[in-house]
Amino acid sequence: MIKVAFVCIHNSCRSQMAEGYLKTLGKDQFEVYSAGTEDYPEVKPNAVAAMQLDGIDMTDQYPKKLDVLPKDLDYLITMGCGVECPFVPTKHREDWNLSDPSGGPIEDFIITRDLIKQRVLDFIDRANKERQ
Repeated sequence: MIKVAFVCIHNSCRSQMAEGYLKTLGKDQFEVYSAGTEDYPEVKPNAVAAMQLDGIDMTDQYPKKLDVLPKDLDYLITMGCGVECPFVPTKHREDWNLSDPSGGPIEDFIITRDLIKQRVLDFIDRANKERQ
């Protein structure tokens, strides 16, 4: 099983949406994590609402810190948070450079959600090709 972690500053929006999509769209091919570099009290309500509009339930997800990540990650994907991620051992690292919709209306979250969904689908395709 491929271990993937999505990381951002607060783990309250983009990384949570990416986790939700990969868990759902990646079926049982991936062990999926998300985490942040700083504490935050909750997943942004607009992120949860935007995902629900696309049929993804994130109501049980909550912000986590980097110490929850396994030591043997295959992929570490950062969201473009403009901050250097502390060293996390991984085989592959990439940055998706996505704007943070926090503070904006739900329409901004939906735009970001759709970008994340496409990147997750592309990632699944790439990961499957690399496995062959």
